[in-house]
Amino acid sequence: MGRTFQRPERMRMFFKKYYSEIYQLGINSIGIVLLISFFIGAVICIQIKINVQSAWMPLWVSGFTTREILLLEFSSSIMCLILAGKVGSNIASELGTMRVTQQIDALEIMGVNSASYLILPKIAALVTMIPFLVTFSVSAGMVGAYATAYLGHIITPADLTAGMQHDFTQWYFWMGVIKSVFFAFIIASVSSFYGYFVKGGSIEVGKASTNAVVSSSVLILFSDIFLTQILS
Repeated sequence: MGRTFQRPERMRMFFKKYYSEIYQLGINSIGIVLLISFFIGAVICIQIKINVQSAWMPLWVSGFTTREILLLEFSSSIMCLILAGKVGSNIASELGTMRVTQQIDALEIMGVNSASYLILPKIAALVTMIPFLVTFSVSAGMVGAYATAYLGHIITPADLTAGMQHDFTQWYFWMGVIKSVFFAFIIASVSSFYGYFVKGGSIEVGKASTNAVVSSSVLILFSDIFLTQILS
């Protein structure tokens, strides 16, 4: 981390790689985030309406519960776990391949700080993009819930809207965004660590990719407990 966060020798090259990583790690993940969030939002709304809501509860309970689940846990924590599998394995395998093909060694021989050159843009790009992906996830989940109202006729749009608007706490949204920044740093740094220090051949690259995903997921779950306790 000390070498990674040293000031880049050439800022122009840093920003060039930074924008490239934003596209590769962030923008390329928008599709899967929207798809998963849409269907999860729809499924949550259906499950609450069919299996939880009863005549003793207000009609807006399904919309309220769907919103709270999306804001508090799914779009921040669960979505980051999914991204740890997609983005984390990408980072670890990329750096691992560069290590076993001696590209990182070549950078060191040329006097380039390889840790800062390769890892810092990835961390900066992921920390920048993950909060936007969380926002997209919340929006797509709510669109999925409305799809059950307009297409599936599980709940009326008026009741769903009433639940979405009931007792809204803006801090819950910002809490998810803040947690996602920490999770983004965990994904990028842990995956980079496993990829950067690969030893051996292509088999070890695969193992490093697997270890990066597992370790990132475990650390996200542990940090989620403490962050939720601190921010609540």
